[in-house]
Amino acid sequence: MHAAIVMGSDSDLPTMKKAFDILDEFGVSYDVALASAHRTPKKLEEFVAAEEAKGVTCYIAGAGMAAALPGVVASLTMKPVIGVPLSGAKLDGMDALLSIVQMPSGMPVATVAIDGAKNGALLAVQIGAASDAALAEKYKAYREDMARQIYEKDEKLQKELGR
Repeated sequence: MHAAIVMGSDSDLPTMKKAFDILDEFGVSYDVALASAHRTPKKLEEFVAAEEAKGVTCYIAGAGMAAALPGVVASLTMKPVIGVPLSGAKLDGMDALLSIVQMPSGMPVATVAIDGAKNGALLAVQIGAASDAALAEKYKAYREDMARQIYEKDEKLQKELGR
């Protein structure tokens, strides 16, 4: 599986690095670009074209404020696009969230939580796992490990409470 991550500004990088970590954990190859839907549309178009030539499985697009980036990426590809609304100074990400989830009919963009780059990458892994049995096994083990951790934490809590 190969994914592409794009964000409009380097100020988005601290949040979007959480997606890098997940894709690295699952052994998913990916490329990253800074490309603004508004300021560098040609660069964005070139990035998407290059990723298409590489056989990209899906895109993760982090965007704040007007959050046009995921929608523009969706207009340039037939592959799934996952929008990550990023918190900003004024509306704390609600503007980006509403922009991304209000895509017009026929142009879907999956949307995760505000600053949800980790879940964006996990959704990308799930998309890839639909046709990659080895990736599906890794994802299954990841989910089982999450469940195990909750059981362990609950057991510790119960001991601390004397129950």
